[in-house]
Amino acid sequence: QVKVVESGGGSVEAGDSLTLSCTASKSGPTFMRYAMAWFRQAPGNEREFVAAITWNGAAALYMDSVKGRFTVSRDNTENTMALEMNKLKPEDTATYLCAAAWSSPDDPTSSTGYDYWGQGTQVTVSA
Repeated sequence: QVKVVESGGGSVEAGDSLTLSCTASKSGPTFMRYAMAWFRQAPGNEREFVAAITWNGAAALYMDSVKGRFTVSRDNTENTMALEMNKLKPEDTATYLCAAAWSSPDDPTSSTGYDYWGQGTQVTVSA
């Protein structure tokens, strides 16, 4: 099993930037095996996919509304994944969750493909 913990959330104004971090309890070659992703959930809304990254960081996938503003990356030597968020909008307000999958999901945008989840970190963007 792997435990993932998010950090870096906060309250910002529209147009500002934030970088979230996800740290995994597994290190080295084990962490490298996991496909990783970010999801978010606002009150009253379903959990939605934000970004995913392959085990080696070679490929990334984004939801349409964050393309060009968010960048996902990972550092397998540090067991971390990051989400750099620029030009934040009020509609980006949500709890952001880190997810890990032992086997690369058939559909990386579906939450059902991930085995391990963090507790989330809150991002609030004011107009």
